[in-house]
Amino acid sequence: MNTTLDEHGRPEPPFDGDETATLFGFLEYQRATLAWKCAGVDRAALNTTIAASSMTLGGLLKHMALVEQSWFSRSLYDRDRLPPWDAIDWDADPDWDWHSAADDTPEQLHALWHAAVERSRALVADALGSGGLDQLARRTFPDGQAPSLRWIVVHMIEEYARHNGHADLLREAVDGATGE
Repeated sequence: MNTTLDEHGRPEPPFDGDETATLFGFLEYQRATLAWKCAGVDRAALNTTIAASSMTLGGLLKHMALVEQSWFSRSLYDRDRLPPWDAIDWDADPDWDWHSAADDTPEQLHALWHAAVERSRALVADALGSGGLDQLARRTFPDGQAPSLRWIVVHMIEEYARHNGHADLLREAVDGATGE
């Protein structure tokens, strides 16, 4: 694995890696970007909104913790939701992950997200050892189709990249910090 870090501590994806190294290089880069954008700010900053959006940096951390768990545990392995996700009435409050972040401390939000990422890394390592990128998720879509691990990883890169754009705007509103 490439250990070259950029000026913000993000691991550079490999220029000459195989498919697996390239995909996970970009996923780790996107994860590190979210960590950078959410680092060093207090509770008020994590709860700052801009314009008409209710999105916050804290909400992004909590949402991405849910997304990590949803794709790499729930979808890939068909496992039950873990706490705190298992106790939520998602039909009554489908955006709970976003707005409940205001009730959490920065330490709780960072710990929740970091723990989800670490669990995902372990699950992916097991999946790569037992079936590789071609293996299908055990939980299927409503039409019966199941995405491959490759599809899930690409989707996760897209999910992080999209939300990192939101994090750029939110962080700039908080303290003027900018950067790709």
